[in-house]
Amino acid sequence: MLRQRLITALTVFPILVAAVWFDRPLPWFTVLVAGWGLMAVFEFYRVAAVPRALAGLGLVLSLLFIVSPHFDYDFFLPSLLTLAVVLPLVSLLALRHKEGAFAGWAWMAAGILYLGWMLSHLIALRGMDAGRDWVFLALFVTFGSDSAAFFIGKRWGRRRLAPYISPAKTWEGAAAGAVGGIGASLVLTGLLSLPLTIGQAALLGLLTSVFGQLGDLVESLFKRNMGVKDSGRSIPGHGGFLDRIDSVVFAGVVVYYYLIWVIR
Repeated sequence: MLRQRLITALTVFPILVAAVWFDRPLPWFTVLVAGWGLMAVFEFYRVAAVPRALAGLGLVLSLLFIVSPHFDYDFFLPSLLTLAVVLPLVSLLALRHKEGAFAGWAWMAAGILYLGWMLSHLIALRGMDAGRDWVFLALFVTFGSDSAAFFIGKRWGRRRLAPYISPAKTWEGAAAGAVGGIGASLVLTGLLSLPLTIGQAALLGLLTSVFGQLGDLVESLFKRNMGVKDSGRSIPGHGGFLDRIDSVVFAGVVVYYYLIWVIR
């Protein structure tokens, strides 16, 4: 399993780096995030047993949210939020089976906000000044944190972090993830010449790691509630598309708002 995970990671890595790096002639990072995000939303709806008609509408609205930073936020975002509430509610009237209709609508809206809206922050981050470097920071701090938590937790983990949500996670792994996130943030800040002091870089690394691990636990809780182990089997050694972005979804939001509220 570990070998399979490494092979898959080494295959996807250059594609990810190229997508973040090149922004012409197409916004390749947006294309990658939109494609991966839609597959994650699809898995989310399949696991949550959202009715097919609502799932189709949710996929369209999720895509619009993901690409929304490319449009005028002041007009497009409020209109899209309104559309995401009204249109699905009206569509409930057309469902053949009315039982559990509002539960289906709630899960559909959850998928839009959890994945569509949250992933849009990565696209917005890429569109900022030095956006490419900030996206690299968000991604590789997350990868560094996840890797440290996985290997240290597997080798030395003893005390369970959340036994009723994800029994394999330990406090030792979580602490190692935090240290890995801080270290990765400090290294990347130097390599990319980002406008962060050592203290700011360390704090950002810590926050990104903590919220990334919380994002992982949130997805684990979702799967446990739904009675599944993985969101899918599309990615050898890694499960599904949703399984691979549970930390990244939260990390992108953290880096985006840290840049907005602290750095600027």
